[in-house]
Amino acid sequence: MTEKALRLGTRRSKLAMAQSGQVADAVSQVTGRPVELVEITTYGDTSREHLAQIGGTGVFVAALRDALLRGEVDFAVHSLKDLPTAQHEGLVVAAVPVREDPRDVVVARDARKLTDLPRGARIGTGAPRRMAQLNAYARTHGMEIETVPIRGNVDTRIGYVRSGELDAVVLAAAGLNRVGRIDEVTDFLSVDTVLPAPGQGALAVECPADNADLIAALAELDDPFTRAAVTAERSLLAALEAGCSAPVGALADLLADGQTVKEMRLRGVVGTTDGSTLVQLSTTGPVPQTHEAAMALGRDMATEMLAQGAAGLMGERAH
Repeated sequence: MTEKALRLGTRRSKLAMAQSGQVADAVSQVTGRPVELVEITTYGDTSREHLAQIGGTGVFVAALRDALLRGEVDFAVHSLKDLPTAQHEGLVVAAVPVREDPRDVVVARDARKLTDLPRGARIGTGAPRRMAQLNAYARTHGMEIETVPIRGNVDTRIGYVRSGELDAVVLAAAGLNRVGRIDEVTDFLSVDTVLPAPGQGALAVECPADNADLIAALAELDDPFTRAAVTAERSLLAALEAGCSAPVGALADLLADGQTVKEMRLRGVVGTTDGSTLVQLSTTGPVPQTHEAAMALGRDMATEMLAQGAAGLMGERAH
């Protein structure tokens, strides 16, 4: 008799289906069991409002978590940057697979790079974090740009450029990679220009905390380095969110000497959406060996950033 299929809950978007499909294949390989995708519509998918108005990142996650807790699906795959920082009772992130490219990218008309955009270029992005850093970059490099709030899926966003409505849009490299459209990118933004969202490019595989067998099986997909990095980034975000409503960018990367990973560098930025003020910080130290150490790294940096004035940079996000 064949083993019962594992049910993987996923959002319906093309991107969610692509990344869930990749995880389904991997889980199938480690468990020897078939995995079926169960499509779940979330409020974040059906609402046309701007993300900030409908409660931020959690809107994509709630319906998937409800399905998990009701036992309608066995596990779910989230983009880590959509996952609220607080741990959910009854659920556990059993795996954080190897991270995709965390960078932001530009898709612009006429194959232009950010620095080649015409004066007064209109750049679309739904993220206050990107607006703050793009506007700050423009200010310091004598560029004139206008950031335009947009939302929608990859097709919709790139469509604004193709139709000529916008000069460029900024998206996550990981998403374009996963849907096979990375060749449309006209510029990869250095993380020195725009730090990504905490957890960007990483996935979280979540399942009920009481399913020990499934947790053990999914753990085979876990990448300890990616997990340490995103734990530090999300700890920074959580500590800043507690004291500051401005948009946050963060990236922890591993500094290797040949094949040996020596250290982890954590960088954070928080700023006003118009880019007039940014608080940026970077710290380098040994790779955290425990969850607690990774959490402490993020918390300590947040404390330092708040001391340097991050708390005063109130963003336009409504509480």
